Amino acid sequence: MNALTMLRKELSALSDAKKAKILAGFFRTGPGEYGEGDVFLGVTVPKSRSVAKKFSGIDFNSIKNLLGSKIHEERLVALLILVEKFKKAPMGAQKEIVDFYTSNLQGVNNWDLVDLSADKILGEHLLDRDKQLLHEYARSPSLWKRRIAIVSTFAFIKRKRLEETFAIAELLLGDRHDLIHKAVGWMLREAGKRDQKRLKDFLKENHAEMPRTMLRYAIEKFPERKRKAFLEGIA
Repeated sequence: MNALTMLRKELSALSDAKKAKILAGFFRTGPGEYGEGDVFLGVTVPKSRSVAKKFSGIDFNSIKNLLGSKIHEERLVALLILVEKFKKAPMGAQKEIVDFYTSNLQGVNNWDLVDLSADKILGEHLLDRDKQLLHEYARSPSLWKRRIAIVSTFAFIKRKRLEETFAIAELLLGDRHDLIHKAVGWMLREAGKRDQKRLKDFLKENHAEMPRTMLRYAIEKFPERKRKAFLEGIA
C-alpha cells in the first residue's frame, strides 16, 4: 500500500458523519453557494494536522492528487503538508513549493484552506520580495485569489510591516463578497494591534465606503465609544 492510499485510509477512519453534516452546512456547500460540491468527512483540523505531519514526506504528485479531490479534508491535509514542507525546506528549495502552491490554487477553494496556507507559504515567501502578485490576486475575479491576497499579508503583519495590508485592503474596499469583507476586516484588526494610529487613520479616510462587516471586524478591539462613532459615521 503506497503512502497516498495509506493517508486516505487514515483520514477515512477518522470520519464522523454527524460532524460532516454540520461542516457541509457551515461551509456553504449547497447549490449556488461558494462551497458547492465540497464533500466533508467530518475530520477536525487537529486530527487533519496530525495526519499531515505523519505523511509530510509524500511527493508532489501525491499532493496534487489530494488537491484535486472533492473531499475537503484531503485538500486540507495536502495544504498542511505543503506548509510543513515549506517550513522545513532550505531557502533555495522554498520557491519550488511556492510555485507548486500557486500553480494548484484550484484546490485552495474554501476559506479555511486559504487561511491555513496563504500567509504561511506565499506570504512568508514574499516577505522580502516584490508583492505585485498579491495586487494581481486582489484584482482577480476569483474569490479565493482575492482572499489569498489579503490573508497572505498576515505574514507581514507579524513582522510589523503593515504597508501591504493597507494597500491590499484599499483595493478590496468595494468587493461584494462577505468572505472578503471578513478577511479584510480581520487583517485590518491585526494590523491595528501593531499600530492602532495607522488603522484609525485608514478608517477615518475609508470607513464611509467600507462594507459594514469589514468595518465591524476592523474595529472589534476598539473601545465601545470609538466603535460606535465609526459605525455611526461620526469618527
